[in-house]
Amino acid sequence: MKQKHEDIEGNQLKRGLTNRHIQLIALGGSIGTGLFLGIGPAAVLAGPSVILGYAVAGIIAFFIMRQLGEMVVEEPVSGSFSYFAYKYCGSFTGFASGWNYWILYILVSMAELTAIGVYVQFWWPEIPLWASSLFFFLVINALNFASVKVYGETEFWFSIIKVAAIIAMILFGTYLLISGTGGEHATIHNLYNDGGFFPKGVFEKNATGSFQGLLSAMALIMFSFGGLELIGITAAEAENPEKNIPKATNQVIYRILIFYVGALVILFALSPWRQITTDSSPFVMVFQNLNGMEFEFFGHKIFFTSLIANVLNLIVLTAALSVYNSSVYSNSRMLFGLADQGSAPQFLKKLNKQSVPVNAILVSSCFAAICILINKVIPEEAFSILMSLVVSCLVINWVMISYTHLQFRRAKDKENTKTKFASIFYPVSNYICFLFLLGILFIMWMTNMEVSVELIPIWLGILFVFYKVFKTKK
Repeated sequence: MKQKHEDIEGNQLKRGLTNRHIQLIALGGSIGTGLFLGIGPAAVLAGPSVILGYAVAGIIAFFIMRQLGEMVVEEPVSGSFSYFAYKYCGSFTGFASGWNYWILYILVSMAELTAIGVYVQFWWPEIPLWASSLFFFLVINALNFASVKVYGETEFWFSIIKVAAIIAMILFGTYLLISGTGGEHATIHNLYNDGGFFPKGVFEKNATGSFQGLLSAMALIMFSFGGLELIGITAAEAENPEKNIPKATNQVIYRILIFYVGALVILFALSPWRQITTDSSPFVMVFQNLNGMEFEFFGHKIFFTSLIANVLNLIVLTAALSVYNSSVYSNSRMLFGLADQGSAPQFLKKLNKQSVPVNAILVSSCFAAICILINKVIPEEAFSILMSLVVSCLVINWVMISYTHLQFRRAKDKENTKTKFASIFYPVSNYICFLFLLGILFIMWMTNMEVSVELIPIWLGILFVFYKVFKTKK
């Protein structure tokens, strides 16, 4: 079915995202609170072998990014993978893909708004959770109403802070190891001297009957990479997408190796892995251990105080704000794309003078604002049910991208069309992604995350009902 995307590049969405915006958006999408604070539970399950888990998951994420990148470079349109699913897999697939992504990031928005409130309470515990959530809700949405360039600039600086923090941690951690000033426990031998690199095995039951080992941690690890697909959403507003998107996509793999694998190698070496708890991470631990220490750094004496905790809190607050900022952007563009392909109400295509889809932002914001009410009236335990749905939506999203890419390439092969940015190892990489994600579902089923697996067919059924109702009313 022919789509009305020919006017998007003209008088609709403007290409205001420059190369530096795209580069940092792609990188920032892979660096969130999951890296700074979410490593703890995975490390407890797997020990140092969690480093290998992040490397493998990063390669799978890169495969999926290259598959998405091939499609958006060929046709840089709004709606990204929802548009491609609609065009190459059928109207229901496009409908389900887009709305699944939208609800996914509504839930992520709610989680990040809650996290923002928690981080603010670190400094000002007297401020209610809902109040700080509301404040940043208004600020970030106002920035997104301005223009796509304002979003890009805001995300650029958010990402700069996150990247600078990680680079500083890697460099400083390396110095501590080489100089011997990191404390008596700081040694590269920490990677294998306590039960080996796989101290809890690969996938086995412990004394309590729960699974542990590297594979048991893979479900937690994989979802740290959620957000990488954001680069596909930027396609319709990126300057020179044929050049900038491939460049940003290709640089992601070695940046993942540096910022995830490299950082974890250094930080696991600085402190024994058994000191990590489910509510901490190597990043937090290392600086907590340094608190109160005094040592020389290139001739200058440094004394660590509670300033460390404040800096860490600022970093994780920035990470949460960055994720929420990107959620507001991506959700509005996804709604715009859904409306453009006829899978959402047409009023969502309305743009302001800055070519920003205002109604799409307003609708998404109204749903994300439910978080503020949850923080006000519902206990925090109820929110964990919503997060189970996040896991389900992520799996659907990745499978959909890889499957849509298969159909895309088959259509191009029939047309004898050579694409500009071919994915790696097609179609083998697609099937590797399918097997990996199927394995993730199996692991989730075996490790007390079965609710997330059970929700997938239920959620797809709900989407099908809404699809039928929407198409009937049209």
